[in-house]
Amino acid sequence: MLTNFFLSRGVGFFASGWTQFGAAFVVAFVIMLLCMPMFIRLMHRIQGHGQPISENVPQSHRKKSGTPTMGGLMVVLAIFIGSILFMPLHNPTGWIALAALLMFGFLGFVDDYKKVTSQSRKAANGLSPMFRLVAEALFVIVLAFLINNTMPLYVPALSLSLPFGMVWSLGIFYYVFAYFVICGSANATNITDGLDGMLGKLYLPVMVVLIVALYGATRIGFMDTVLFLPTASGLYAVLGAVVGAVLGFMWYNVKPAAIFMGDTGSLALGGLMGTVAMLLKSEIVMAVAAGMMVLILLSSFIQTTVFKITRKITGTGRRVFLRAPLHHHFEEKGWDETKIVDRFFIIGILFATLAIALLKFAG
Repeated sequence: MLTNFFLSRGVGFFASGWTQFGAAFVVAFVIMLLCMPMFIRLMHRIQGHGQPISENVPQSHRKKSGTPTMGGLMVVLAIFIGSILFMPLHNPTGWIALAALLMFGFLGFVDDYKKVTSQSRKAANGLSPMFRLVAEALFVIVLAFLINNTMPLYVPALSLSLPFGMVWSLGIFYYVFAYFVICGSANATNITDGLDGMLGKLYLPVMVVLIVALYGATRIGFMDTVLFLPTASGLYAVLGAVVGAVLGFMWYNVKPAAIFMGDTGSLALGGLMGTVAMLLKSEIVMAVAAGMMVLILLSSFIQTTVFKITRKITGTGRRVFLRAPLHHHFEEKGWDETKIVDRFFIIGILFATLAIALLKFAG
């Protein structure tokens, strides 16, 4: 209602993108700080024993048994409220980003619900990998179609923009590319959410890069390597709400975590991250910024692939890492959880710095 009031005048306090960003940030952050304690108590009562600790993690994680999960529900709610209060409602980009948030968040919620109600330590008691892949593919088809339709006429349809001033038309393969970007982002954030506070610390530097890309896409001449995308201005409030909600969640998720984000939040944040990158034509830059999360995802893929191949050839599966994903490997080597999170955070900042350099200076 407030948004419509100011938009009806064409100018006003919330007409500025940065003002939308700041207002949405404050609202989302305050919602998280004020409502999360009540939500944690509610989840304790509803979930009883909390999230079952997977049998595929180091022994030290057993002490986390009983910690409630599905904290991502509050993250999604705070982002949604902060966004719709201050984003321009006539602009499709904000709605597309929120659609990705809700789609992947719902998928994660169903997965979390199955795990909590089964109270099994086997990951297989969530949604089957095949069901998730198919559901994510359907989401991506819808999102990619909508994203492509938001592009201005001077941007080739179904195209990929590189940080070197080049634009490639992909044709039907645009949807394949979108699958790797959006689902890759969702699964990278999902698998990164394995230690207290780690996802937030690796996610926020990527958000900083996307915010810089957003500013470049909505200001002519600020970055020659970034396409001018005026409709992207609808994302200021969304990204402000995301940063506020993630920071607010981290207040309760740092070691020792009072609540876990769960697949509800990690899939939602990842799906939104990949979608925003595509809306800004900054997919490659986003992948560089999320380099630490990419390495974590790759470590799990490499471990599984090598184990299956060597088991088929020799009859005994061999492992590249002591345990996958990568953060569990370092836990097995004796690293403290806080040391792992902080060192990964430092590497994440370095990747984000490289990504901003690509945005500003490539081409």
